[in-house]
Amino acid sequence: MKIVLRIVVYVMTFVILFGGVGAFGYIRSNQGYWIPTRQTPMPDFQDVRVPEHHPEKPTVAVMLSNPTTEVFDFMVPYEMFAMTRAYNVYAVAPDKNVKTLSGGLDLMPHYSFDELDRLLGKSPDLIVIPAMPRVDEAKYKPVREWIQKHADTKLLSICAGGVNLADTGLLKGKEATTDWKSFDYHEINKYPETKWRRDLRYVADGNIVSSAALTSGIDAVLYVISQQLGEPTAEKIAKEMNYPSYHFVKNPKVDPYYLDHTEVIFAFNQAFQWNKKSAGVLLYNGMDDGALTTIFDTYAASGTTKVHTISDAKQPIVTKYHLNLVTRYQMSNAPKLDRMFVPGVKAETLAAEDIKQWYEKGNNVVPEFIHSGTAERFIFDAPLEDLAKQEDVLTAQYGAKRLEYRATNLNFEGKPFSYEAFGIPALLTLAALLTAFYIDRRFIRKVKRDSQPSTGKI
Repeated sequence: MKIVLRIVVYVMTFVILFGGVGAFGYIRSNQGYWIPTRQTPMPDFQDVRVPEHHPEKPTVAVMLSNPTTEVFDFMVPYEMFAMTRAYNVYAVAPDKNVKTLSGGLDLMPHYSFDELDRLLGKSPDLIVIPAMPRVDEAKYKPVREWIQKHADTKLLSICAGGVNLADTGLLKGKEATTDWKSFDYHEINKYPETKWRRDLRYVADGNIVSSAALTSGIDAVLYVISQQLGEPTAEKIAKEMNYPSYHFVKNPKVDPYYLDHTEVIFAFNQAFQWNKKSAGVLLYNGMDDGALTTIFDTYAASGTTKVHTISDAKQPIVTKYHLNLVTRYQMSNAPKLDRMFVPGVKAETLAAEDIKQWYEKGNNVVPEFIHSGTAERFIFDAPLEDLAKQEDVLTAQYGAKRLEYRATNLNFEGKPFSYEAFGIPALLTLAALLTAFYIDRRFIRKVKRDSQPSTGKI
């Protein structure tokens, strides 16, 4: 009986110290990425620009939800369709309030669902469905209903947006795919009437195209462009992006990814990286939409870094392709930063005046032009390689896997693994063992000694 009690003490002490601390850190980090709370007042903007509408062009509506939408899933397809200059491309949402993308990037929709319906008088020609967490049914319901309302139009889901699409019932009897984590988390089991394909980066079935995780969405968008505008246009867009995996557009079959031991570094970063880096990202007019995405979907998504948007603009920052970004911090009240990113290949020129203001405000963190000198590379290459130097190789490798970015040209240099992410669990394990040993010696073994009969000797 004493042996069983001692085992229970050791196990429970480990679960409480290691598991409790780890679970708290993981949940807090995960919420910080998916539901990043704004710490500064929301500005009241009067001048919100909407791209000019050309009635002769087909319209692409890229959806935004409440409380958040995955940053890559929204930004990159939006940019790619806009790059063709053949579409009207709009950010649409249930209402016109400021929306948040994962990691903490705020922006204003161009139209509400009802406004776009009135403008067009019909369905959009294409609706892009990013991953949109369904954490508040009342707020999410309009998203589901608007997709169902336009069930007969062309639908394109990106990453876990496939689960959002399945939630509408429109994937019944169809083939589809989604991100690899949704397979292992059994999210797709809720929709057994869909034939889920794990071995394809995208699936086309009737009026619906669905993509696997993150960069697989690039293949799906290029496929749609090739079908609607022709193969040369799709190839041109891929070349302008320096996208190295165009072959997947023609043959999307791949060896699937699974949850395995590589997930440990992500889980430990989320749970035990207590001293997270603080990085600013400078927002400036004309900035490249996709390049901005890379800061949030590498550093912020890794569980190692908190990213804060910074600008001194009094109105929304307007990107190259006319998204209206809302800054969280002014230069004068920016939080303490470890790094300051200025994304975009042309950032040194386009943001020159903003950089000047940064220094004039007395800020001494030197801006880093993360994409400088990488005009011939894909936008995620430099941030992923830099993540390996800032954190460790395992974190960068998992970052590429999370993005389902299968390029072979990445050069990761840095620590082999995170000493903090693995060191803190080791210390917690040791603390749990010492605590359990103390309880064992102080109480359990003491009870055993005190219960032994006296010999009667004086």
